Amino acid sequence: MRICFALTGIGVYPIGGFRIVYEYANGLAGLGHEVTVVHPCRMANSGDSLLALGRRAAVYVGRGLGMRGGYKPGTWFNVDPRVTMLWTPSLHARWIPSGDAVIATGWQTAECVAELPPSKGQKYYLIQQVESNFGFDESRVAATWKMPLRKIVAGRWLLEIARSKGESATFVLQGLTFSEFGLDIPLSARSPYRAIQLYSDASCKGSAEGIEALCKVREQVPQLEVALFGVPARPQTIPDWMAYWQNPSRETLRKLYNEAAIFVSPSHSEGCALPPCEAAQCGAALCVTDIGGHREYAIHEQTALLSPPGETEKLGYNIARLIRDNTLRGRLAENARRYVQQFTWDRAVNSFEQALRDSSSDKEHWRAGATASAV
Repeated sequence: MRICFALTGIGVYPIGGFRIVYEYANGLAGLGHEVTVVHPCRMANSGDSLLALGRRAAVYVGRGLGMRGGYKPGTWFNVDPRVTMLWTPSLHARWIPSGDAVIATGWQTAECVAELPPSKGQKYYLIQQVESNFGFDESRVAATWKMPLRKIVAGRWLLEIARSKGESATFVLQGLTFSEFGLDIPLSARSPYRAIQLYSDASCKGSAEGIEALCKVREQVPQLEVALFGVPARPQTIPDWMAYWQNPSRETLRKLYNEAAIFVSPSHSEGCALPPCEAAQCGAALCVTDIGGHREYAIHEQTALLSPPGETEKLGYNIARLIRDNTLRGRLAENARRYVQQFTWDRAVNSFEQALRDSSSDKEHWRAGATASAV
């Protein structure tokens, strides 16, 4: 099959949703499919000015990157050389290759993909999150769920949302990269006072609430040490006693996970969050919020301790409980580490491929339409 993923931007910095797309692209290329990933310099429906477009274009032309190929997202992810990476002015039909399947990966791209001619392929919509949680226009985001795109969702909770809207969808759970993360330091050799948390500017990630909970715990447990990591430069609001790593390499992140006894995720909304899974691979006990994206692997009192999102007192209570109860912390960490072993990329890619094949029974029909359609 000729498969095209349409992203929302240029992907220079680590973005979880982009990583998932690149993993699927690599896996599908490995199965023999012809895969293209399109990175638009500007989303025509985003309100970006032509001046902003020109500035971005100047940056990438200065790097010697052509508009129609040779694009690389940066050093944070290795894309299979069999995957064609395009950097284009927009997601207009003229920049999208003809094929068998074209996949929207965000609400803005869904609006664009819905307008593409049949020659671009059967239209799909990979939904990894409820994007209005990130401050996007709720009515426009909701409208994309009703568009005539075949939906593939990254979480069971997203499947339930689709059904509540009268839409059918296929659930495909993403995979984990086991070559990058694993247990290096035995659980028994770790200090119970070391915790780690992702920091994000997005309010739905609850980072400030996680920091607040950790500060309250430190009032009771002054030995507590916290490592934060994230994409932005260190915010001034982070207490001096907390360490911060900006854009750590995967090797550094693995080291940080292995040094930590507890991973904290205070998020209000996730598709299926990668960092808690990565930390679990490395043996950290999970202390997370009770949301759909965490429930794919976080089972209260079995693989994690869960608390309602936004309730910092309960989150702090769970953190303190894990610090003080070595037996509980060790049991949850080991259970989680074993539980996530099932989330392989081979399984995820094969399921994703099957989702494309299951909905392509009318392939000859829409290929015939593509032949007669203007590009």
